[in-house]
Amino acid sequence: MYSDKVVIVTGASQGIGNALARAYREQGATVVGFDLHQPATGDMDFYSVDLGKPEMIEAAFDSIARQYGTAHILINNGAISQFNKPVAELTAAEFSRVIDVNLSGSFNCAREFIRHHSDKQYGRIINIASTRWHQNEPGWEAYGASKGGLVSLTNTLAISLAQTPITVNAISPGWIQTEDYDQLTLQDHRQHPSGRVGKPRDIVNTCLFLTHEENDFINGANIVVDGGMAKKMIYL
Repeated sequence: MYSDKVVIVTGASQGIGNALARAYREQGATVVGFDLHQPATGDMDFYSVDLGKPEMIEAAFDSIARQYGTAHILINNGAISQFNKPVAELTAAEFSRVIDVNLSGSFNCAREFIRHHSDKQYGRIINIASTRWHQNEPGWEAYGASKGGLVSLTNTLAISLAQTPITVNAISPGWIQTEDYDQLTLQDHRQHPSGRVGKPRDIVNTCLFLTHEENDFINGANIVVDGGMAKKMIYL
């Protein structure tokens, strides 16, 4: 069903992003991946893009427009999370870098996607947020703020694009194990109400659902995919 669609996935080299790129290729789509490093797997047209640099994003979208005419789906998945540290040790530059990549990068990709979009019947933007947008652990201020901003950006974009065929939704993953799944413990799985830790395929399935042509009435939503953990009251 995606054989006539061009899908852009940011952060496509590994983890959830690579799983998304491969899944849409399996569905027949033309996939364009953004990342800093070339992916080892996934048949895609690849652009080396630092999401914190708007000029690189603009250049990539201009090139995509020249090659394909229009892109139909944008999945803002690319993000950095390495600056999780005590707040007193988090520098202003580190905080800004996370916001620049995770939030501003997603906005700049969305802006360019919208600017070049020419399909009068169909368009989808999906922002991969995180359950850390509303619940967190100590030391995740930058990442949590970036994902909270991404959910808010989703809300506003859905309203701003109401006169277009583009819907905008967010997905907030919980614990999604992207490698060494067989190394997880029974406790890791059992603490989830669904009885297991998440897999990239759980996010893939949600994206495929949201980008289905018939699902244009789901707009401005934030779908939590966390095995029920956000609903669990935990007493230490």
